[in-house]
Amino acid sequence: MFINGKWEKAEDNAQFEVFNPATGEMITRVADAGPRDISRAIDAADQAFPAWSALTAFQRSQYLYLAWQLMMEKKEDLARIMTMEQGKPLKAARNEVQYGADFLLWFAEEAKRVYGQTIPSARPDQRFMVLKQPIGVVGAVTPWNYPVSMITRKLAPALAAGCTAVLKPAEATPLCAVEMFKIFEQAGIPAGVVNLLTKLDPKPVGQAFVSDPRVKKLTFTGSTQVGKFLGREAAGHMKRISLELGGHAPFILFDDADPVHAAKGAVLVKFLNTGQACISPNRIFVPRSMVEDFTREFVQRVKAMKAGNGMDDGVRIGPLVGADALAKVENQVKDALDKGARLLAGGERLTQDRLERGWFYAPTVLTGVTPDMLIYREETFGPVAPVIAYGPEEDVVEMANDTVYGLAAYVYTKSISRAMSAFERLHFGIIGINDINPTSASAPFGGMKESGMGREGAREGIEEYLETKLGGFSI
Repeated sequence: MFINGKWEKAEDNAQFEVFNPATGEMITRVADAGPRDISRAIDAADQAFPAWSALTAFQRSQYLYLAWQLMMEKKEDLARIMTMEQGKPLKAARNEVQYGADFLLWFAEEAKRVYGQTIPSARPDQRFMVLKQPIGVVGAVTPWNYPVSMITRKLAPALAAGCTAVLKPAEATPLCAVEMFKIFEQAGIPAGVVNLLTKLDPKPVGQAFVSDPRVKKLTFTGSTQVGKFLGREAAGHMKRISLELGGHAPFILFDDADPVHAAKGAVLVKFLNTGQACISPNRIFVPRSMVEDFTREFVQRVKAMKAGNGMDDGVRIGPLVGADALAKVENQVKDALDKGARLLAGGERLTQDRLERGWFYAPTVLTGVTPDMLIYREETFGPVAPVIAYGPEEDVVEMANDTVYGLAAYVYTKSISRAMSAFERLHFGIIGINDINPTSASAPFGGMKESGMGREGAREGIEEYLETKLGGFSI
């Protein structure tokens, strides 16, 4: 753990094991934080806040610039650790490190763009002034599927705003967090400004974040179920919170689009990170007249995808994160097939060539998917693509909106009016129009409905860590 600028063991020397999901082998053991460790980390952040928040934006910016430079120098090492610990192919890991570094660079600049304002008053003897000030200590919880970029997406704006932080990474991927905090340490970020707690059971850390009065803000990326719990608990303490939760993204192909071009894009985004991305399409809506052309190209590309250890050349499909994830995928596929879906590719756990040691599932394509199937309603978080045929008489946007989730959606069309209509009518926070990568450090990321609240990245990202203070001056 990294507490108050020092690397430490847990209070009782407790540890937990970290495994490689591609091989099932234990990589190492890390500290398993106890109650006193959690309290000490929060205390360190609380004590460091006055001095850190008193620095000028230009001073804080320089720390972020240096961290960005160091991260880019260590890009290959970070990527290899990520592939070993999380499982994604090495090329994808390199892309994530770059994406994560972008947030350090972006918010190094945004630190200097936190503006106040003056407001005219109706009284001649009065002046209004608005200041933006850091909210205080931030508790951050990051997920396993993007174990590096989610750290910088939360901590970069928090530090830029003048906040201090305690971060709890996912128990499946603590090693990526350890390497990132080595970078923060090397960048010279003062003791207590950033603190790292590794913990097998996340509940005590989450409970401390929502109940400890020293923590003023909670930022969480993870499941909707846990996000709802944290939201309820935080509300009891009037604590600021931002949540990036589950998704159930629709991919809509309109009948004026090129089905082959759309299939190419759909494969890339559906099987991103082995389908373990909250923005991965979970329902692919295709006009009945185009299903055959679309699925022919889609299946051909899926069958060409190589599964295996992400360190091996040419691998496109890595392992799932663990046994529970594999069981969920298997259950959804079985349920769909039992209810009449048709299997075009995959549909089984992969065990050949030593893959049985890891949690591999074949990239899978289903057609004939209907609303009574689990996969139509539940987030899959795995390499399964359900194709749903619709007719010209059906409102596909209304079908796409028929979910409690509202994170990402995708639309393929050649019509600008159709694109604009879909963009306005879809109840999702991120819409890709003929675009499978509608994300960037400079763009706001977040969802509607049960996909969360608040935004990360862009100008909005730093606002999540700022309070607005009004001064009324009588002169």
